[in-house]
Amino acid sequence: MKYCGHCGSKGDYHIPEGDDRPRFVCTECQAIHYDNPKMVVGCIPLWQERLLLCRRAIEPRYGKWTIPAGFLEIGETVQDGAKRETFEEAGARVEDLKPFALYNLSFVGQVYFIFLSHLTDGKFHAGHESITVQLFEEHEIPWNEMAFPVIRKVLHQYFKDASKGRFNFHIGDIAPGINLS
Repeated sequence: MKYCGHCGSKGDYHIPEGDDRPRFVCTECQAIHYDNPKMVVGCIPLWQERLLLCRRAIEPRYGKWTIPAGFLEIGETVQDGAKRETFEEAGARVEDLKPFALYNLSFVGQVYFIFLSHLTDGKFHAGHESITVQLFEEHEIPWNEMAFPVIRKVLHQYFKDASKGRFNFHIGDIAPGINLS
């Protein structure tokens, strides 16, 4: 940041009184601007023992596979955001959302919150952010073409839980440069 979002004046970074880390503070109005992590929400949409993946039509990771997920918008619940992202990216409607995983990617300022869900009617099509969407069984997943390590970790955990016949809630951290293949 270079300019205050409240008054347009210049600011600088320093630790405000009572805080423990540098923040952008306006030199005129003294507004403190917080740079907080972004929440990414998404679903593992299921249909008849298969899951729906999207091949990305946007950067980053153009042409790679992922689950439908994206940034939570102001005014949305995490469930509503996950449903919206699934519809935008895969043209699919989901129901019966169950919290499945929360992963911190503190090195890029993101938190991923992923749900298990079911397609309401088995209908789907590529949205404007997807080249194609497709249902996969575990042995068909294009593991070497996954867009993001966190999604690879989520899917590995899904299949591990599925093999046990019970799904738990998972929480963890993803470190920079992690290889989850």
